[in-house]
Amino acid sequence: MPKYTTAILVRNQFGVLNRVTSMFRRRQFNINSLTVSETESDSFSRITITYEGDNELHHQIVSQLYKLPDVSKVKELDSDESVTCELMLIKVKNDAATREDIRTAADAYKAETVDYTHDSIIMRIAGDSRRIDAFIALMREYSILEICRTGVVALERGSKTILEIMD
Repeated sequence: MPKYTTAILVRNQFGVLNRVTSMFRRRQFNINSLTVSETESDSFSRITITYEGDNELHHQIVSQLYKLPDVSKVKELDSDESVTCELMLIKVKNDAATREDIRTAADAYKAETVDYTHDSIIMRIAGDSRRIDAFIALMREYSILEICRTGVVALERGSKTILEIMD
């Protein structure tokens, strides 16, 4: 099933996130990741959603999003024409038998140790989703205690902005 990354520029109003996510729920799309943030303008927030689904239903979602009163712009982000990033914190068991292997893997992925105790190590890694997924797969050989990931953030390459291309 195709995977989509969609940026939605919305008016910075109470309840907008609920209305947008309800649109996905009603169409039975599963949201893989969701981020919401302020933009360079206090008037707008940016919602970035990644999801998988049928192409026809995807077009319906985009069309329906434009019908929501607080949605100003919907931009589908092509993976070849966008820069994406995600952040993850991962806590693994600090065990003398595996400590060096964990550090070697962390170095290879440029994961930064942000907390170190007798019982656990917390590392921070940023990058595209595939890189983070690969790091998690590698860490599964050890004792993962906890994982916390942000959603994907994405910007289209080049000088155009979502504000400039508003209808």
